[in-house]
Amino acid sequence: MNSFGRLFRVSIFGESHGECIGCVVDGCSAGIPLTAADFLPDLERRRSGPKGTTPRMEQDTPLIKSGVFSGRTTGAPITIMFENKDTDASSYHAMKDTPRPGHADFTGSQKFGGFNDFRGGGHFSGRLTAALVTAGVVAKKILGRAKVDAKLIEAGGSKDISAAVDKALAAGDSVGGLIECRVSDLPVGLGEPFFDSAESLISHVVFSIPATKGIEFGVGFTSASMKGSECNDEILDRRGTTATNNAGGINGGITNGNELVFRVAIKPASSIKVAKKTVDMKTGKSTDISVKGRHDACIALRAPVVVEAAAAIALADLMLLEQKAPRVMKSQ
Repeated sequence: MNSFGRLFRVSIFGESHGECIGCVVDGCSAGIPLTAADFLPDLERRRSGPKGTTPRMEQDTPLIKSGVFSGRTTGAPITIMFENKDTDASSYHAMKDTPRPGHADFTGSQKFGGFNDFRGGGHFSGRLTAALVTAGVVAKKILGRAKVDAKLIEAGGSKDISAAVDKALAAGDSVGGLIECRVSDLPVGLGEPFFDSAESLISHVVFSIPATKGIEFGVGFTSASMKGSECNDEILDRRGTTATNNAGGINGGITNGNELVFRVAIKPASSIKVAKKTVDMKTGKSTDISVKGRHDACIALRAPVVVEAAAAIALADLMLLEQKAPRVMKSQ
């Protein structure tokens, strides 16, 4: 399925080189101010343009089709679409029978019997993160005082992000990146033990972002080498404020009122000019493939706002479940 959430429910649709992409957001509170202009700042952060990003330049003008009337949400499902206008599928037709290493070409074709849209990765494409960002804008409005902020802190294993991108571009290669996300002013009590823990649900949406390969909360994997006396966060007051934040703002799957902190590992873009081995699915013979077309040298450059959206979507659903967000705004 292409949906997430119980009360705040998000569905995404479309393909990279199809007519359009978009999202449907159901369960949004009625009466929230919302116009097309509200989406533009976050969409601009996701757009290509900076060095190391794809030359494909979609305008990403949000077309609100339902759920908004006179500048406010109605409580009905919100449908938002984006037209795909700057498409060029010529290079993908040439690679139809030679799946690109690292991509979902092989698995997608096998799962859907070859009926999947292979152009630009189809429904597997990072192009659909524009829909996630859009849903995230709506989710952020539900979060109220809570603020979500994500930044790229490393690329190619280096804190010198620009140098790492330059090196990848010069080699016709790509690099991954590490994104840190922080959420402040969250209420205590979001999340459930075990299956619906705050970490589980945030991770669920984060892993819907193409190229995500790992996530850690607080000190994460470093905790495996720490002692309990080093890892435990001492509690300072009755509000639950802690001296350190090794837990990343979550205990027992439930937000503890401290800043929520997590980091996401984004792999290098799989479409690269460096020749790699694949198989011709018609002949079964090994062949080399060098991917042509327009691609990012570092997709992590455009991913922080997508990670923010993922966190906001999961947290908005939890806030509604915990009844810490209004179901209907008061009319003015």
